[in-house]
Amino acid sequence: MAQSLVKILVHVIFSTKQRRPFLTPGVASEMEAYLAGTLREIGSPAIQVKCVSDHAHILCSLGRRVDIAELVEKVKTSSSKWVKTKSADLVEFYWQGGYGAFSVSASNVDEVRAYILRQEEHHRQRTFQEEFLLFLKKHNVEYDERYVWE
Repeated sequence: MAQSLVKILVHVIFSTKQRRPFLTPGVASEMEAYLAGTLREIGSPAIQVKCVSDHAHILCSLGRRVDIAELVEKVKTSSSKWVKTKSADLVEFYWQGGYGAFSVSASNVDEVRAYILRQEEHHRQRTFQEEFLLFLKKHNVEYDERYVWE
C-alpha cells in the first residue's frame, strides 16, 4: 500500500496535580482553546475538549506520526507553561504526572462528545476519582489504586 491511512480516536483524561481546582470557568475556556490549538499543531485534531475545575477531557484523532505518550506530554507541558503566564494565581499550576487514554470507536464519537460536554452534571453526582475509576473498570484496565493518584 502506497499511503499510510490512519483513524485512531482517543479519549484522554488527566487532572491537575493533587486535583487542585485551578480551572475556574474563565481559565477553563481559555485552556480548552489552548489545548485544541496544541493538538492541531501536532497533527492530532481535537474533536472535543472540556476542562472543569480540576481535570481535562480530550477527544481527538491521534495523528499518524505521534504516539499517545508524546501527545499527552506535549499538551500538558505546553499548556502548563502557558497558563502560568496568565495570572499570579496560576504560577503554582501543574498537571498530574499520569493520564488515562481510552480508544473510541468512530460509531461512539457523538456519545463520547456528549459525555465530555456534560462534565459539570456528572460531577454533581461523583468525584473525578470515582469517574476515573469507572473508566478504568469499563475499559478493563488493570491498575493498583495505590499508584493511580499523586
